[in-house]
Amino acid sequence: MVAINLKGIAKVTAKGRTYYYAWRGGPRLVGEPGSPEFVASFVEARQNVPKSNEDRFRALVARYKASGEYQKLAASTKRQWEPWLSRIADYYGDLRLLQFGRPERIRPIIRQWRSRYVQTPRTADYGMQVLSRVLAHGVETGVIANNPCEGIKHLYRNDRSEIIWQDADIAEIKASNRPEIGHAVDLAATTGLREGDLLRLLWSQVRDDAIVVATGKSRGRREAIIPIYDELKDVLARIPRTAVTVLTNSRGRPWRTGFTSSFDKAKKRAGMAERDLNFNDLRGTAATRFYAAGIPERVIAEILGWEEEHVARIIRRYVSRSAATKELILQLSRGKRRT
Repeated sequence: MVAINLKGIAKVTAKGRTYYYAWRGGPRLVGEPGSPEFVASFVEARQNVPKSNEDRFRALVARYKASGEYQKLAASTKRQWEPWLSRIADYYGDLRLLQFGRPERIRPIIRQWRSRYVQTPRTADYGMQVLSRVLAHGVETGVIANNPCEGIKHLYRNDRSEIIWQDADIAEIKASNRPEIGHAVDLAATTGLREGDLLRLLWSQVRDDAIVVATGKSRGRREAIIPIYDELKDVLARIPRTAVTVLTNSRGRPWRTGFTSSFDKAKKRAGMAERDLNFNDLRGTAATRFYAAGIPERVIAEILGWEEEHVARIIRRYVSRSAATKELILQLSRGKRRT
């Protein structure tokens, strides 16, 4: 095969494999060097970013949108990020990338942009999240020395670390809604899994003694192992098996989309719309259920991916003193028997 010399191509070798990019920090090229597929991907990449603008921030936004990392984002995330990427490109587009390597000079400009949304702190922080991700891509691909968003504190402050659903809250939302909402609430309150992991949970991952599932937040690198204790066993027994997933919608099919909006509507039907309770706050509820089932705080922390001190604070706050004392006596008794 005849190699064609295409100007500006970046060659990277990693773990014994060689990759080619349209330019340093640009999209990866496909096919073998010199092949029609290779040349076509190079031409397409170059058309997306004019040569005269490659050193401008607008080009970095375009490269990020063309990257495999962005393409792997969930469709819902891309829908939310797209408007922000356009705003960011419009505001910073003509600045040279070199300026973003000087944090002391670019941070005042970033803060000035964020101040446009200061009346809605959560919105301002969300925009900063998207900007930071674009800049992180620039650092990872070597076109920016560092990420100037690092070190800029969030505007929104809301400590949810010890907010949980109590039994009365759970009974209230279940009483006003269809069974599939109740199943989701009960399973969250007894497993401690996040919403995304719960909706993906398969019956094949429910074993005789434990639920074993790779968590989405760790991108599959970490497994959550939840022991099947009595209360969790009862919850699983009440859920009908109508699909490969444990949780299903009103048609008995896996939740592909729509769960979050359905849950928000469920809260409204129960008269709980103004109550400061999110679905993932059920993870704290699970911590108290685990403790009542005799699971040690250290193991609870491992299951939930929390610090042990965080688990201990929730237990102290929400589990009755008598229940905690009885558990301590049981633990001491077991220790004496072992001795």
